[in-house]
Amino acid sequence: MSENSPSSRASSPINILDSYCKSAPSEQNAVDIFQGEWASAFPPPYQDLKAGGIPLFQDGRTAWALNILGGVRGQNVLELGPLEGGHSFMLERAGAATVTAIESNTRAYLKCLVAKEILNLARVRFLCGDFTPYLQNSRQHFDLVVASGVLYHMKDPLQLLKLIADHTDRLFMWTHYYDPEIINSKSYLKSKFVSQQSIPLGDQTVQLHRHEYQTMLAEKSFCGGTESYSTWLTRDSLLHALRTYGFTTFEFHGETPDHPHGPALSLVATKA
Repeated sequence: MSENSPSSRASSPINILDSYCKSAPSEQNAVDIFQGEWASAFPPPYQDLKAGGIPLFQDGRTAWALNILGGVRGQNVLELGPLEGGHSFMLERAGAATVTAIESNTRAYLKCLVAKEILNLARVRFLCGDFTPYLQNSRQHFDLVVASGVLYHMKDPLQLLKLIADHTDRLFMWTHYYDPEIINSKSYLKSKFVSQQSIPLGDQTVQLHRHEYQTMLAEKSFCGGTESYSTWLTRDSLLHALRTYGFTTFEFHGETPDHPHGPALSLVATKA
């Protein structure tokens, strides 16, 4: 029997009609395409939408960075890993001339498009793909690069930091980092780190720690990197790398060494 015969199609467990929406158009219908997968809560006046619970469209870390940087009005911003568009929304509302936001997780990318339509974002362009080859092949200089929640998902975080430094003089980053005392004190974190290495960078040595995603890869809501593992830097190694690549001034905010997913910090780095 042919795979395309009526009998074989009828026995398929997939019914395409299940993908149709039969209620009147609404923002909730669009959000429900990814029901149970959202991390973010929508901002007013859409706060009643049933999505996620994290206020990423009103993120205090991003608000702090924008204040430290003196705003972004009229500026061209590159955002790496927008997730669901929360920080993209904040950047547009802060007056950015353009926001180029690159997302490699295809489900997250589509959620960004849902958010863009609901919130009527006009100066944000979401691109679906890997930002590493984008940065390797682009010569564009940006007034600001935003990299919130991406560095600790990279296989090669040093490469990313170098690429960022090649494209901007101002960086806002939120990231986890490796602290042996903290990580080793929590068995559920310790088990994810399987090896480490030291490599020379400039006049110092940096510490790299391999982090395995393990069972997280089986979850539709997974929002990590493109490989089965990532590499974490220590706090000192992160700052040394940024200095090596030309950043000279640092501001810190909201350091959370007791974060349940590992110690974390927000920083704004600028060049002289």
